[in-house]
Amino acid sequence: MRLTRLLLIAVAATGCVTTKGATFPRGQEVKFDEVVITGDLELEKLNEEELFAAGTSFYAAENYTQAARYFGRICDFHPKSKHYRPALYNAGLALEKLKAWEDAWVRFSVLSDPKGNGDALDAAFRVAECAYHLERYADAIEVLRVIADRADMSPDKRIEARTQQGVCEVESGQKDAAETTLRSVLTFWNSLPDKDLVDDYFPGQAQFFIGEIFRLHYEAVALDGNQSTEKLAEDLEYKSELLLSSQGHYLRAIRVGNGYWATAAGNRIGGLYENMYDHMIHAPAPAELGPSEQEIYRAELRKKIRVLIGKAITVYERTLEAAERIGASSPFVQQTRESLQRMKDLLLAEANAEEEQNSTTVPPGS
Repeated sequence: MRLTRLLLIAVAATGCVTTKGATFPRGQEVKFDEVVITGDLELEKLNEEELFAAGTSFYAAENYTQAARYFGRICDFHPKSKHYRPALYNAGLALEKLKAWEDAWVRFSVLSDPKGNGDALDAAFRVAECAYHLERYADAIEVLRVIADRADMSPDKRIEARTQQGVCEVESGQKDAAETTLRSVLTFWNSLPDKDLVDDYFPGQAQFFIGEIFRLHYEAVALDGNQSTEKLAEDLEYKSELLLSSQGHYLRAIRVGNGYWATAAGNRIGGLYENMYDHMIHAPAPAELGPSEQEIYRAELRKKIRVLIGKAITVYERTLEAAERIGASSPFVQQTRESLQRMKDLLLAEANAEEEQNSTTVPPGS
């Protein structure tokens, strides 16, 4: 009975100057002429208009290193220029493209005001983004919370800020707080009289990350064959419940309709079944089972595991079909293709192993 239950559940850069050959008496004070550093001698001859025009051209050409350099010259040497604020923002954007998050944060911070509007508000969002990549989650959460709490803010901006707040809470390990935050996003979004006026990207992301929270809970449950069969059955049942909860939220993310998060959610659902397969195939048989019971357990388990592989293949195939239909392009698409091929190879290997086993089995009475 205990065996049956288990099987049922299983379904700064620094510069160094040297003076070669020069020696000074010990204890003697040496003085050098004062040096004025201009930062970039090549750009010193250009005025603010020329710098801004060149920076704009470089950014449009996706030469972000040069764009950051030219905009940065305005930021550092022309603080009274009419181009100062745009240069700060554009320099920050160029540095983001280069993933120079600390330098980008410095540029955006000059402009940032989560209680402001225009470029001050936009810069506040960018400050939070940079803080996220720098893993300064508490700083990002505080900025985003201020924006999301503003009653004068448009619904789409409030949804964006609150969703990103929830994501930062997930990344910082505050799963309970994150779930509350992300559910509040969906409640607010569903209460809008016309949801079509709001970009579905962030509601899709909110639903996806609730799925991520349950996936993290799911992955934290270990299947230990050294436990009793009853305890192993309880753990497997709980893990299966968490898988289904996570899958449910990923499916809701797909239904929101945003192509990026729908593809990501499909990839994650397939990954859940793939992960469950890995857990079950590598978990030792319950130690309290006798040798013959363990053999039966393993044989039956492999049958159940093939169901998980089949489900993963189906989800991956449907995800790719949907991605091709809507023209979605993201890292998740390539991950899904690779996962699909891996699962197909695994299913073929399982089938070959079963066929080989059957061919070497001697029938009773022969």
